Amino acid sequence: MPIIEIAEKVHRLYWDVDMNCARTTMSCLSELFDLKIDKQTMNAAIGLHGAGCFRAQCGLVEGALMFIGIYLSEKGKTDQEISQACYLFAKQFTDKFGSLRCFDLRPNGFTENDPPHACESLSVESIFNTYQFIRHLP
Repeated sequence: MPIIEIAEKVHRLYWDVDMNCARTTMSCLSELFDLKIDKQTMNAAIGLHGAGCFRAQCGLVEGALMFIGIYLSEKGKTDQEISQACYLFAKQFTDKFGSLRCFDLRPNGFTENDPPHACESLSVESIFNTYQFIRHLP
């Protein structure tokens, strides 16, 4: 079952590699859809965890949107089709999780004494949700 694989990979990437949520999302989706993500693209996502901890758009959303663009481009979809899919994803994500903002989504908000990787459970649920979303795209 993909959710077990996702949970194991998220845990490993968070705790062993200290990878951020955007890159973890792309890494998991890359494996699930057997689509290689270039190193340069992964490097571009280094600061995409709430805009470098600014608590803006959630890295789980940013990583998913980047992957959707890569995946659909590989499938030959037009820019307009990709933009529409990203719009639908953002709407569905907001409907399911309540926001696109890291500030709103992070469990217990933000404090100076935050435990590491507080979003691990949310990450697993979000990545599984994104996997299901992509699987059902035309």
